[in-house]
Amino acid sequence: MAKTGGLGDVAGALPKALKKLNIDARVFMPFYGLVDKSKYKVKKVASAAVFIREKSEAFGIWQTELPNSSVKVYLIKHRLFNGKEIYVSGRIMKGKKYTRAKTDVERFSFFTQSALEACKALDFQPDVVHAQDWHTALAADMIKTRNLSDNFFIKTKVLYTIHNLANQGISDPQIVRYAKISPDFPVIKADAENGDINFMVQGILTSDLVNTVSPRYAVEILYHYQGAGLDNILRKRKKDLYGILNGIDTDFFNPKNDKYIKYQYGREDVFKKKNNKVALQKELGLTQDENINLVGFVSRLVWQKGSELITEDMIENLNCQFVFLGTGQKEYEDHLKRLAKKYPKKISANIFFDAALAQKIYAASDIFLVPSRFEPCGLTQMIAMRYGSVPVVRATGGLDDTVDGSVGFKFKKYSSAVLEKILAKALDVYYYDQEHWLKLQKNGMKKDFSWDKSARDYLRLYQKLVARKY
Repeated sequence: MAKTGGLGDVAGALPKALKKLNIDARVFMPFYGLVDKSKYKVKKVASAAVFIREKSEAFGIWQTELPNSSVKVYLIKHRLFNGKEIYVSGRIMKGKKYTRAKTDVERFSFFTQSALEACKALDFQPDVVHAQDWHTALAADMIKTRNLSDNFFIKTKVLYTIHNLANQGISDPQIVRYAKISPDFPVIKADAENGDINFMVQGILTSDLVNTVSPRYAVEILYHYQGAGLDNILRKRKKDLYGILNGIDTDFFNPKNDKYIKYQYGREDVFKKKNNKVALQKELGLTQDENINLVGFVSRLVWQKGSELITEDMIENLNCQFVFLGTGQKEYEDHLKRLAKKYPKKISANIFFDAALAQKIYAASDIFLVPSRFEPCGLTQMIAMRYGSVPVVRATGGLDDTVDGSVGFKFKKYSSAVLEKILAKALDVYYYDQEHWLKLQKNGMKKDFSWDKSARDYLRLYQKLVARKY
């Protein structure tokens, strides 16, 4: 309905998998202006209000269902979310009713309060609130504050999921009053005295259990090199910290029935990928050659993702083509544009995002590149394997958990030279050992990255929470 990345994928897929396990999972999200009311058949079911700076702020509660499921979705309607963009910090909201710029930490703290208040209005008393990333990290604080005045959430436990430790939600101490959190909680008080309030710190220290989105990342973040400054905080919760690998929607990401690709195929006729490759080469203006290796890259173009490791020397030395898709920081966008301008028949740099083109790249590429500095989970390497594209990844986080020698190639040191070396190794297999290459493809396509296993892992955490006594 509205998403910018992997968090949206999880919120759209995990509840459906939980529903199959007979869990009454319900999704709460802001009613962003970009949500298509007619497409999702939303209807207003209730109204409620929260207090912001001693003033009552009313909001509407609208209901729909996740597409292709019976999972209920509640949309919190308020002018803070009327815009067409999900993140708005530093911008002025348009419209007569609201003209002052709000920070995203204020917007999402308001959303978290409203979602909890909506539970009361709907008479939905959850056993577990599953709070996602920094946006809703104050959920446990807010629940504990509310339990001082009423007992609606007295039995409710909170699982806090870290999707990316690099994005923490930082605010000045005024957020304590704005978010109606009790300043008596030690964590809040200590942070307020020292300056900024860190939403993620609050989530880590006050939630009942904490998890992140891959087993490897759950270990890495306990150390300084991956802890984003919070490794000391995370070590305090080490016994309550878990790693559960994200899944992908295997119904949507299925080359047998993908509506976006020209030639559908499966594990038994993966050779048809070459037809998709030639079609994409033609569409993007690359040299049309079904035999040349095509390397795909679909990602945000930011410091984390490693696009700067692709160099002119690498382009000159390797016998392959590259297709890039994504947007992000200007320096990384400009880097790829320069390469594409110099090598127009070998490189296609698509500096925008297009879901259909992403699917075409998965279906057309022989190699899928994910050279991230760090990667909490990563979904693109799983999707690529589903489409018979062999992943070349850096051995970090979820990339390390999902890729081994039976399905792809990994490298450790973050450098262009090391990346070029592992790509050259992969290309040697592609050109000179077709039997081995086909085995890599079929092994990857056989992997089960569905949400079914992950949902069962989450169910075990929910059950652990419900069984806890305090």
